[in-house]
Amino acid sequence: MAQTIQLYQQLLEMPLFQGMSHNDLEEVVAHTRFGFLKYRSNKTVVDEGQACTHLLFLLKGSLQTKRFADDRSYSLSEQLDAPELLQPERIFGLTQRYTYTFTTLCECNFIRIDKSEALRLTESYEIFRLNLLNIVTTQSQKLSHLPWRSRPHDTRQKIIRFIANHCMRPVGPKRLDIRMEVMAREIDESRLHVSQQLNAMQQEGLLSFSRGVINIPAFEKLLSSPL
Repeated sequence: MAQTIQLYQQLLEMPLFQGMSHNDLEEVVAHTRFGFLKYRSNKTVVDEGQACTHLLFLLKGSLQTKRFADDRSYSLSEQLDAPELLQPERIFGLTQRYTYTFTTLCECNFIRIDKSEALRLTESYEIFRLNLLNIVTTQSQKLSHLPWRSRPHDTRQKIIRFIANHCMRPVGPKRLDIRMEVMAREIDESRLHVSQQLNAMQQEGLLSFSRGVINIPAFEKLLSSPL
């Protein structure tokens, strides 16, 4: 009984089950095949390019995410904290593969639901179906808005916009592995201007950088920084 109550509480923390009635949750717990996984620190949970055949919920712990540019010229790493659902949009659609590598930063607990079970849940429970649609359509709407934002003209804002466009979440620590000349090319600025702005932001305590690596302790502070 205690394990069932704990599972109820864990499901209610997941975005796909929020708002579901007690009776529906009882049915879900009784008839759904859940996989329970535990990983030690510094273990790869998902590799970039791996087939997405299930929904994976982070229940406890923190993950590092890493994604490369298509030409592998730079990558961005972030931190995700529980509760979190890992790339649910990748279980359907044209490319059903993960685009990030997820690595544990501490001991982490997961619940896994295979695709066949996820399809059954979408057919049987309207709230599950609506929650999944809300997650996917919200992401789609945000992405469709990106090309219509006004283009930044200040070098600092170009750097910040470039990083923001590649983030899963606009908060928390980030690590950008990128050469200065690649950054300059990507934002259409001179290498000198990029270097000057990175030095200025480092002096303000907003980031630190060394050869090919930019570390940002709290991206929200960088977003709110004055020009």
